[in-house]
Amino acid sequence: MESTSKIPVSIYAEMTPNPAVLKFVANKRLIEADSYEFRNIEEAKFSPLATKLFHYPFVKEVFVSGNYLAITKYDIVEWDDVTLEIREMIRDFIASGEVVVNEGLLSPDHDAETPIVPTASHPDEKSPGDYLEIEKKIAGLLDEYVKPAVEQDGGNIKFLQYDEGTVKVLLQGACSGCPSSTMTLKQGIQNLLNQMLPGQIDQVVAVNG
Repeated sequence: MESTSKIPVSIYAEMTPNPAVLKFVANKRLIEADSYEFRNIEEAKFSPLATKLFHYPFVKEVFVSGNYLAITKYDIVEWDDVTLEIREMIRDFIASGEVVVNEGLLSPDHDAETPIVPTASHPDEKSPGDYLEIEKKIAGLLDEYVKPAVEQDGGNIKFLQYDEGTVKVLLQGACSGCPSSTMTLKQGIQNLLNQMLPGQIDQVVAVNG
């Protein structure tokens, strides 16, 4: 007799500062990488779970990081009407043992003919290996002081580059496309960097993922 054992999984939904985005938190880590952002079903080809989510007509974007997904919806539905269905679908998917993202297909030694997820990086993102000393400091400050709070709200922040006093950062998940979050984050980041790196930061430019 064939037996199947499911992984005990719990999922809970959590509001974010962006009313269009709901955060679904699991009791286990979902990916090994820092994060993935999928803006349509084509980009989601490496993520079986994101692909399933995009079959719901109200799903606009899917952001995966650590132990949670942040789902952005279109205004055609209210979260109260669909949260339970989405939560149960995610729970059943993870409990079945399927992978959330096929990260092996995204490794550098993977077949070059297979396209990499286009949202894994940003065209303005500088490689950490090429960071100047001040860029190392900026990235370190963002990771230590800003990123944990942003992740709590279902979002993510990435340092992209520094150029003549201008710091460019990428906002993802719940932070992307939320005007109040963007303004608050920009002001908070600029205040932090001005305090830690006096006289070296003129402005912070936030780019939505």
